[in-house]
Amino acid sequence: MRLIVISCLLLAAALPATAQIYRYIDANGNTVFTNQPPDGAATERVELAPTNTVRSQAPTAPADDATDPANGAPFYQVLALTDIPSDEALRANNGTFSVGVALDPRLQPGHSLRLRLDGEPHGQPTNVPRLQLVNLSRGEHTMAVDVLSGTRVVQTSAPVTFTVQRVNTSSPALRPPPAPTPRPNN
Repeated sequence: MRLIVISCLLLAAALPATAQIYRYIDANGNTVFTNQPPDGAATERVELAPTNTVRSQAPTAPADDATDPANGAPFYQVLALTDIPSDEALRANNGTFSVGVALDPRLQPGHSLRLRLDGEPHGQPTNVPRLQLVNLSRGEHTMAVDVLSGTRVVQTSAPVTFTVQRVNTSSPALRPPPAPTPRPNN
């Protein structure tokens, strides 16, 4: 009994190794592929090409700091604010506008961006390279962008100084014209 069980197990293990694909034309003229050739039909063995395999890559962990370990240089070779006028005042009547962030290479996993306005963190960290400022007061400001790894600043852009120009709401030019006074009927 034991010999029969061992023989069956060995036969079952050998089956996948001997599997072969055959092709033949059936009575209706259709091409059929099978692993068991039919009796009495002209069959052709199909040789399959080896399957493609791709080795999995280990996920890259975010850098503990923003320096390239190969040469000690900052990881982001380009980190700068964009879309800020440099020769003239930024006109934002309600003090709301957005700025861009130029990054090279792309923002790495685990890193985020946050504005630094007048030396203080401004807004929530984000992974989008377009940052918005809301209701900024008129006058001169200094702004930079920080790259964060969690809550730790790993790299900061060069600061940019700019002036926000907002319309003075008490200006006579903004007042609505006075309503015409009705004339008495004569």
